[in-house]
Amino acid sequence: MPLKRRLIAIVGATATGKTALGIELARTCEGEIVNADSRQVYRHMDIGTAKPTPVELAAAPHHLVDIVDPDEPFSLRSWLDLAHDAVADAWARGKLPLLVGGTGQYVWALLEGWRVPRVPPQSDLRDELSARPPDELLAELHGVDPAAEEFIDPRNVRRVIRALEVHAATGKPLSYWRTKETPPFDALIIGISHSRESLYTRIDGRVDSMFERGLVDEVASLRGKGYARNLPSMSGIGYREVSEYLDGDCTLQSAIDRTKTGTHRLARHQNSWFKAADQRIHWVEAAEQANDRVRFWLES
Repeated sequence: MPLKRRLIAIVGATATGKTALGIELARTCEGEIVNADSRQVYRHMDIGTAKPTPVELAAAPHHLVDIVDPDEPFSLRSWLDLAHDAVADAWARGKLPLLVGGTGQYVWALLEGWRVPRVPPQSDLRDELSARPPDELLAELHGVDPAAEEFIDPRNVRRVIRALEVHAATGKPLSYWRTKETPPFDALIIGISHSRESLYTRIDGRVDSMFERGLVDEVASLRGKGYARNLPSMSGIGYREVSEYLDGDCTLQSAIDRTKTGTHRLARHQNSWFKAADQRIHWVEAAEQANDRVRFWLES
């Protein structure tokens, strides 16, 4: 059996310093960064997503940054296909892939080998299924995917329909797509941690900086390009609040305060994906600790 490839993941909540550490490791380990932030894939959305600056992007090769317009559909499956390609491309050129980002679903989908179906919503099929009695849909689901009853609430008709939609499109039950395949690589996962008080202080400082650097103008420019506030991309923290301010629904100070509060909430959500007790993650508080861990791992 051939030796597995190697990959380093840098994870943690927003504003912990993942971007800086990723660039440092890329420069010292001949690495290339694969973005794992679900907002930084969008073009024209730079300040509010805390996207690496032009100087940072030039400091190390980056993949999956600025790859879709804000009104283009983009899913976990879309990202996963592109991430696999970027990682394989780095290996082919003798480079070390560095997965950097705080979108837990993206990170674990790659590291754990999630099977994710390529099934976009099919409106005609959904309309047809929605017109049928729920009991009939449940009976059909039981026939094609009896294991689904373990994870689908029978009262959740939307999820029952999605399960039938996936089966119709792929010929495989949704329960199959919930399983995992062992990835063909070894991964070192480094998490950057801060105390909650310290993290909130860092977040608040970053939000203040975003508004000082022109977040309001960025959102106004996006809207001027025709990107409406109800787009999924425009619902991100900061963009939603600024849109409300521009529409006269709140004051600027309220938009700033609610952006901070929303980002605190996001950090807590990210910490539920990257748990302190997860023994797969090597937690560090400083870049020096990460450098030592990486050096030991690469030499082992």
